[in-house]
Amino acid sequence: MSERDVRWPFTKGHGTQNDFVLLPDPQGHLDLTPERVRVLADRRNGLGGDGVIRVVPTACSDEPEVLALAQSAPWFMDYRNADGSPAQMCGNGTRVFAAYLRREGFVDADEFDIATRAGVKHVRVTDDGFATNLGPWRVPHRDLMCERGFDTLVSVPGLDPLPALSLDLGNPHAVVALPESVDLDSLDLTRPPELNPAVAQGSNVEFAQPLGPGHLRMRVHERGVGETRSCGTGAAAAALALMLWSGEPSEHERWRVDVPGGTLHVAALPGGEVELSGPAALVADGQVDLQG
Repeated sequence: MSERDVRWPFTKGHGTQNDFVLLPDPQGHLDLTPERVRVLADRRNGLGGDGVIRVVPTACSDEPEVLALAQSAPWFMDYRNADGSPAQMCGNGTRVFAAYLRREGFVDADEFDIATRAGVKHVRVTDDGFATNLGPWRVPHRDLMCERGFDTLVSVPGLDPLPALSLDLGNPHAVVALPESVDLDSLDLTRPPELNPAVAQGSNVEFAQPLGPGHLRMRVHERGVGETRSCGTGAAAAALALMLWSGEPSEHERWRVDVPGGTLHVAALPGGEVELSGPAALVADGQVDLQG
């Protein structure tokens, strides 16, 4: 398949309704420009999705940091946000990517590694879909977290600024634990929440509402996308933040995270890593005109 061909195969998939357009590029020929991504992700003028994933051999990447992963992970999840910007990774996207690799016969093992801009991620098949080891996570401003419990303020329309904790899971997050007086469903997330201090490259923002031990519900505004029905790394960040606020996460501590698009599970792993698990669905296949 060459980019000179007018029509290109695609698959539409989602993980808890966080949806993506997948483009197979086994020869590494596709130039996935920001404008092309924006058109594909447009819900009225294109196929529609929270992001676009190019399925490409890691050895075909022109990014040195990714190319260095080729011996460990043969397939690269080249993920782009709906606004065309490249992203380090996407937690829900890893499961949809894994489902596509297995369906197409690119991998046949029950456990395998994939390459992302945030490094190699280990994926395994589960009873309800896939589980991805998202790898190490960290609190960028742990001194402030220990002192105040938060390191930034988040503003949304109609509310006073809310304290939030920043976490890095290969991409940036700011987690707000909503007080009981605030209705999660009533939050206005039609525009990006404002962070103080601001984050140069932007941040995903999660609004978490604890429901009980090991259980929370949340909404998320993703940078470069807007509010989405689910965010995998955001679910992990929210669960980890609640663990931190109640003490250090214990190994194998497990949380259920309810998002508008379904349910995810987050488990703290030894060595300061975290695993995300949930369903993945491939819902449509077709061809799209990339020249239009």
